Amino acid sequence: MKLSWPKTGLVLASNIKFARSFRERLIGLMFQEKMRGFDALILDPANSIHNCFVRFPIDALFVDREYQVVGILRNFKPWRFSRIYFRSRKVIELAAGSLPDDIGIGDTVEVRDV
Repeated sequence: MKLSWPKTGLVLASNIKFARSFRERLIGLMFQEKMRGFDALILDPANSIHNCFVRFPIDALFVDREYQVVGILRNFKPWRFSRIYFRSRKVIELAAGSLPDDIGIGDTVEVRDV
């Protein structure tokens, strides 16, 4: 699976892991020192996140059903809680610094098989 930003053609992640069960979403990136074996985690469904027991900062995109960005967190540090993004249906978590500065609310990202 590949995550890209069609507006520029930029590939944001080339190895995506999905967390769909309650347990997978709850655990997420907890207790890991870094993302190993993947460069993005998609929580589905999700409209808020926490960074408890996560040992590194992350960037997060909150997206609706069509993968339109409805919220962005950059450099989201450990032991923080996001607000609830009511229009969000999924959250895409990436290593801090992975998101380009010019990606914004209303932009669309794309997830597809490679």
